[in-house]
Amino acid sequence: DRIDLYLLHWPGSVPLSETIEAFEALKAAGKIRHWGVSNFDTDEMEELVGLPSGANVQTNQVLYNLSRRGPEFDLAPWSLERGIPLMAYSPVEQGALARNARLDAVAARHNATAAQVALAWVMAQKGVVAIPKASRQEHVRQNAAALDIVLTAEDLAELDRAFPPPTRKRGLEMI
Repeated sequence: DRIDLYLLHWPGSVPLSETIEAFEALKAAGKIRHWGVSNFDTDEMEELVGLPSGANVQTNQVLYNLSRRGPEFDLAPWSLERGIPLMAYSPVEQGALARNARLDAVAARHNATAAQVALAWVMAQKGVVAIPKASRQEHVRQNAAALDIVLTAEDLAELDRAFPPPTRKRGLEMI
């Protein structure tokens, strides 16, 4: 009877203040429970939270995974500090990380797949939720099994060597 979370997919030509007003009207009318944004970088998030009702944003959905770590430089810490979760789309890089040999040793230590390790890594990041694809029941089971993987300090260090975190600001990437 209502949408739980309604997202603005990316900044557009309509003034952000008008979009937020519309989101708040939809909430007041009971059409949506919460709203969020997608593909907003730090400067756009700062603009958003500075608007009336902008602090009601519930999430920012961004491309984030081991091979796309740009948000870690400033967006992730900014969001964590304000309690705005990042929603990581494509946490397994559209399946590419499932076939990545650099994940095999970590996966073997956990009796897991490379995809499960990639997903576990995203889920281990503070203030981040992952939305992996699950087109079959087997995908759902494999994704759920990633919840049981507890990456060690050794695992995390190995993953950082294989997929280095950013050392400078980069624009958000999108698929």
